[in-house]
Amino acid sequence: MSEQENEQNEIFDLNVLREMFKSEAYDLLAELENALLALEETPRDKDVISRVFRALHTIKGSGGACGFDDVSHFAHEVETLYDAIRNDKTTVNKEIINLTLAARDQIAALFDGYYRNIPAEKEVTEQIIAHTRKLLPEGYVPKTKKPAAAAEAPAPAPQTAPAPPPPFATYRIRFRPDPNIFLTGTDPQHLLDELKSLGQCRIVAQLSQIPRLEELDAEKCHLYWDVILTTDRGIDAVKDVFIFVQDNSEISIEPIDEEGIVPGEKEYKKLGQLLVERGDLSHDDIHVIMEEQKRLGELLVAKGIVQIDNVEAALSEQQHVRELQRERQKTEEMSSIRVHSSKLDKLVDLVGELVTVQARLSQIAGSANDAVLLSIAEEVERLTAELRDNSMSIRMLPINTIFSKFKRVVRDLSQNLGKSVELFMEGGETELDKTVIEKLYDPLVHLIRNCIDHGIEMPDERGAAAKPRYGTIRLTAEHSGAHVLIRIADDGGGMNGDAIRKKAVEKGLISADSALQDKDLFSLVLLPGFSTAKQVTDVSGRGVGMDVVKQAIDALRGTIEIVSERGKGTTITLSLPLTLAIIDGFLTRIGDDHFVLPLSLVDECVERQGSEVRTSSGRTLLNVRGELVPYIKLRERFSIPGDAPKIEQVVIVKMENMRVGFVVDHIVGGHQTVIKNLGRMYKKVEGISGATILGDGSVALILDVPKLIQSVEREETSAAAAL
Repeated sequence: MSEQENEQNEIFDLNVLREMFKSEAYDLLAELENALLALEETPRDKDVISRVFRALHTIKGSGGACGFDDVSHFAHEVETLYDAIRNDKTTVNKEIINLTLAARDQIAALFDGYYRNIPAEKEVTEQIIAHTRKLLPEGYVPKTKKPAAAAEAPAPAPQTAPAPPPPFATYRIRFRPDPNIFLTGTDPQHLLDELKSLGQCRIVAQLSQIPRLEELDAEKCHLYWDVILTTDRGIDAVKDVFIFVQDNSEISIEPIDEEGIVPGEKEYKKLGQLLVERGDLSHDDIHVIMEEQKRLGELLVAKGIVQIDNVEAALSEQQHVRELQRERQKTEEMSSIRVHSSKLDKLVDLVGELVTVQARLSQIAGSANDAVLLSIAEEVERLTAELRDNSMSIRMLPINTIFSKFKRVVRDLSQNLGKSVELFMEGGETELDKTVIEKLYDPLVHLIRNCIDHGIEMPDERGAAAKPRYGTIRLTAEHSGAHVLIRIADDGGGMNGDAIRKKAVEKGLISADSALQDKDLFSLVLLPGFSTAKQVTDVSGRGVGMDVVKQAIDALRGTIEIVSERGKGTTITLSLPLTLAIIDGFLTRIGDDHFVLPLSLVDECVERQGSEVRTSSGRTLLNVRGELVPYIKLRERFSIPGDAPKIEQVVIVKMENMRVGFVVDHIVGGHQTVIKNLGRMYKKVEGISGATILGDGSVALILDVPKLIQSVEREETSAAAAL
C-alpha cells in the first residue's frame, strides 16, 4: 500500500472516530456545566470537584485521541487548575466558577468549529488560558506530571534546608476491565504501561476467566490483572490512570504499606495469608482445607452432613446459575445501542405509511364479508398497533434533557440583572417525543427569561414587600392523558392587568370599555409587538419574545394558559401533545367530509334533536342529563352544504374541567391517525391542525379542538360587546 493510501486511511479512520465521539463530546460538556453549577452551591465538596476534574480530563484525553489538539491543550490548562483545587493548593471561588463556565463555552465553540463549521475565536482561548494560569498557585506543578528539567526551570530561591522527598506508598490494585473494552478503542496494556511509569511495579495476569476455546470470543477481554505498585506520586495519580474506564470496569486500589517498601527489600508471606488479604479466600475456607486434605464435597459427605445426591444436585444447580449469569451478561452488554435520529424518523414515517395501508385493508375486509380475510386484517391491525406503540416509545426522551440546561440560563441572567433567583425543577423524568423536545427549548428560554426580567423583583424591593430576597422559579412537567403539561411559575410581582389593558387600548386591540376575563386579558401579551416594558434592553422590551413563544407552541399543536396574581407571581402552563406523528383519533363525518378529533379529549357521545336546543346570551346549549353543555355546529362552522340529518350526533370533549360539544352528522369510530401537514397554503387555517389519509385514499381533516373553542369564544365576546 502506498504512503498516500496510508495517509488517506488514517484520515478516514480519524473522521470515523470523530463522528463516534460527537455525541459524547456534547454530553461531556453538559456534565461539566451541571457539575460546575453544583460546585457553585457546594464549593468544598470533594466529590463535585472530582466530577469537574473527570469531565475536563475525559475531554482532554478523548479530544486528543480524535485529533482535536487545540481542545485537548485548552482542557489541560483548565484541568491543571482543578488539580490544584483537588490537592488543596487553592480553593473554589466565584471567579474560578465564572472562568470555568467561560472555558466550557469556548470548548463548545471549538467543537462547533469541527462539527458545524462555525469558527471559534482563537483569541478567547488564549485569554482564558492566561487568566487560568494567573489563578494557579505560584510554582504549582501537577502531581501527575514530572517537573521540568532543572536547566529549564527558574533558579530556586535560597532555602535553609532541602525539602524532604515525597513518601513512598505501596498499593494493591485489581483491574478487571469491561469485556467490551476493546470496542471502545482502549487497550488495557497501555494502562498497565502507565502504571509501570509511576514506580516499582509487579503485574500478574489472571487467566481464570478465559473460557474454553469453543466459547472464546476474540473481541472480548477475558483477562484481569493484579498489581503491586510502590510509588511516590500519591493515590490520585494511580486513580487517574483508570479515569477513562472507571465507570465500566472493576477497579480496586488498596494501600497495603503506607510507609513504603524500600526498593530491593523482600517480604514473603504464606500463600493462604495473601489469598485471605486479597479477599480471594476466607479464614474458614483455609481452616477446612488445612484440616482435611479432601475435596469439599467429599468432606461433607464423609462427615455425614449431606448426602452425595445433594452435593451433585448443588453442583448441577451451580452450573445452571452460571449459565444463566453468562446469558444475562450477554443480554446486558447488548441492551442499548446508538442510532442516528434520522433513522428513527424514517422508521416512524414507514410505520405511518403502514398504518394507512392497514386501515385500507381493514376497510376492504369489513366490506368483503370474508371471515378469513377479516381475521387476517384484525391480526395485521393488532401487530401494526403494537409496532406503532414501540416505534413511538423509541422516540420518547425524558424532558430533563432540556430542563438541566436552564440552570445556567437562570444563573447567568440573574447575575446580569443583579437579582437573586433559584430554579426548582420537578418531573424531569416525564417523557416527550424527541421532536417536541427539540423545538421546546427556545420557547422555554423566552419564558424563563421573562420570569426573571419582568416577574422577579430586585432583592431590596422583595425585602420591602416582606418576601425572601431570593426569588424562585418552579419548572414542572407532568402527564395529562395524551398531553404533557409544563408549568413555569414564579413568585414575583405578577402581571399588571391595568398596564396590559392600557397598552392594548393604545394599540387598538380592545375598546376602552370592553370587559375581559383575566385569562383573556393576560393572553394579549402573546400578540406580536405587545410589550409593557418601559425600557428596551438586551433582555426584553421589543415585544418579540412572547409572540415567538406562541408561534412555536402553535407549531407543536399546543396551548398556552397564563394565570397571574398581582404581588404573588405568575404561572404559565403549556399543554403539548406527546407526539407529532401518530395519534389515536375519533373519526366523524359531515356530509361527504370526514373529520378527526383527538381521542384523548373525547368524553362521551350523545344525540341531539331540535327540541333540546336552548339559547342563553347568544350561546347554544345542550341539556345532557341536567347539565348545560355549550356546543359548536361544525356544518355551519365550516360552511358545508347540504341538510343535516334529523338526529345529529354530538361529540363532547373535556378540556381543563370544561365540556364542549361538536355537532356532526355521523360517528364512524376510533381511528389510528397518521398526521400529515397541510402545506404552506393552509398553514394559518384556524381550527385545523393537520390531515390524515383514510383507508379508501380520501383525506380527513384533524380538528384543533382548543383553537376552535377559543375562536368561538372570541366571536361570542365580540358579538356581546357590540350589543
